[in-house]
Amino acid sequence: MLKVYNTMTRTKEEFKPVKEGEVSIYCCGVTPYNPPHIGNARPFVTWDVIRRYFAKRGYKVKYIQNFTDVDDKIIAAANREFSTWKEISERNIKSYFYSMDALNVRHADFYPKVSETMPEIISMIQKLVDKGFAYKLDNGDVYFSVEKDNEYGKLSGRKLDDMQAGARIEVDDRKNHPMDFALWKAAKSGEPSWESPWGAGRPGWHIECSAMSLKFLGEKFDFHGGGSDLIFPHHENEIAQSQCSIGDSHSFAQYWLHNGFITIDNEKMSKSAGNFFTVEDILKKYPGEVIRFFLLQTHYRSPLNFSEDAIKEAQTSLQRLKNSHDAINSVVSKIASDKIEFSSGENSSENIFAKSEEILKSFYVAMDDDFNTALAIGKMFDLAREINIYCNDFMGGKISITTDDSQKIVRVKEIFAEMSEIIGIFEREEKSAAGNSGLVEKLMNVIISIRADARAAKNWTVADKIRDELKKAGVTLEDTPQGVKWSIK
Repeated sequence: MLKVYNTMTRTKEEFKPVKEGEVSIYCCGVTPYNPPHIGNARPFVTWDVIRRYFAKRGYKVKYIQNFTDVDDKIIAAANREFSTWKEISERNIKSYFYSMDALNVRHADFYPKVSETMPEIISMIQKLVDKGFAYKLDNGDVYFSVEKDNEYGKLSGRKLDDMQAGARIEVDDRKNHPMDFALWKAAKSGEPSWESPWGAGRPGWHIECSAMSLKFLGEKFDFHGGGSDLIFPHHENEIAQSQCSIGDSHSFAQYWLHNGFITIDNEKMSKSAGNFFTVEDILKKYPGEVIRFFLLQTHYRSPLNFSEDAIKEAQTSLQRLKNSHDAINSVVSKIASDKIEFSSGENSSENIFAKSEEILKSFYVAMDDDFNTALAIGKMFDLAREINIYCNDFMGGKISITTDDSQKIVRVKEIFAEMSEIIGIFEREEKSAAGNSGLVEKLMNVIISIRADARAAKNWTVADKIRDELKKAGVTLEDTPQGVKWSIK
């Protein structure tokens, strides 16, 4: 039974989809005024795993992620660079896809933009005005009246009387209540604007996500997610305007999931503190797969501290799993070749086969517990240890293989691959191998063979040069009792 922690109820709840066999997800995307930073990456990697998991469970998943391409920060960046809001947003959206592709984040089904959803936004605002939940100021601004919503504050747990203006809440004496928030902003000189019943202008921050999620997922859908910093005011305001517009306090998202913050060396990330890292910055030093693995080693709701030591540790841990991944693939390849003679003795794989099936069950139990990737990855290490023991014995000639063994070892490989696919690791290598029919593997075998000949002839100069040149190219050779192993950094 899958349980998820719902921010709305502050408890773990059994997941019951709105539509049987389907899962609908809306994740708040980036405001593309600069390239995505490491904090931006966490929710998208998290939801990528959640989406993969539901798909593996047999659900049909619809995943929406927006781009807030019209925003104060984008306009400010455009003014600084003597550019346009569209040029700024498109450039940084391109950077977003570059970074997420490197982190092996699969693309959403749709990426709606504010600039492309203006009719739906205006229509929703008009509905709120007509129902008395919003009002227009003389200058053309339109505000949502929080006092008209009896349930305002139910997501964040705040009481209206105790609230004070917070981030992105404009102080304006013309408002009926200090916490009323903008649905529509009247046009200002030098800013982008669209025509509306209240005059030229552009949307407020919160209305966009409501309009886009309702457009693509309907009045009731399963999940709405994002960072913990969005709980208030953004998600709180989304709920208020959406449910008031629909007229149903049980409509809109049914489960609210929020990931924890990322600190840098235990300090809040900020440009002024000089500890602001974009994903592109980190990709210059570490592979995207390592960054992804680092983000998933901690449960998504827990705080996460980014540091050089932490990501190096993640890189080492990932390499351990990679070694096991390579080892089981190598054994399966050898079994599939014509170079092995099957034994008629006792099966040698019964133990690892049984353990791998039990570990897979434990992996799914971990994921069923609010998508606990930290615990699930721990189960992968449990299987990796079993794989290492078996493969070392096999390659060292300590055990023989029966026909029945060969089928069970293939199943062990499939189980490890199933876990890896959900976590989203080792896929680039698999795709590459499929694309070139193992060309890299074949070339490395040739190079290793030439080096072995050089070593046999005691031509250490050539042997060492091959090793050193491969290292410069990012390929590491390791001489082991079971033969030479190679890996790409």
